[in-house]
Amino acid sequence: MRTRSTLRSYRRRTNRIRFLTALLVAAAAWGGGFGIFLQIIPRETPQPGRATDAVVVLTGGSLRLETGLALLARGRAAKLFVSGVHRGVDVEELLRISRHSPESLDCCIALGYTADNTRGNARETAAWMMRERFGSLRLVTANYHMPRSLQEFRAAMPDIAIVPHPVFPAHVRLDDWWRWPGTAMLLVSEYHKLLLAGARRLIAADGPVQPAARRT
Repeated sequence: MRTRSTLRSYRRRTNRIRFLTALLVAAAAWGGGFGIFLQIIPRETPQPGRATDAVVVLTGGSLRLETGLALLARGRAAKLFVSGVHRGVDVEELLRISRHSPESLDCCIALGYTADNTRGNARETAAWMMRERFGSLRLVTANYHMPRSLQEFRAAMPDIAIVPHPVFPAHVRLDDWWRWPGTAMLLVSEYHKLLLAGARRLIAADGPVQPAARRT
């Protein structure tokens, strides 16, 4: 009887040790990956560099649109594509909101209305790039969002040259990020989304790109 009790106790201890070991390994892997994620978030304003066929802006902040319009105005691309625009918003209204003259840039701007997440942005942009027969783009989005955006865009457009052009929202404080609860929660959430996006591609390949944007 004592032998059976001892054996059961041994098994329980062994299972607890295995569980704790697995938990520690998972925590270490998560922490290591999060550290790498923090390192690859851009922290400096990029130089415009060479021109590309298009500038692509992902909606989500006025700074992104302002940067995209400035790049277009400086001749860094032939056209600007804004992905994930709310339905009912046209180019003229978009330019008015951003305090640009509609007459100066509306000829060179296209809007996409169907994307509601980063994967959708990539697929919507890929369809537009295909129709325009463009081979390169400059991607404008927030710095913390850039790693996942590049992952999705490169998966959707493996033959397109993509130049990252991050913007830096004032509310995201990467220096001593752990001291700012809002920034910490945002970074952890974005890291989890990046992991899920990578896992999704490992499980199943993306389907064919469907046209999803409307020229204006």
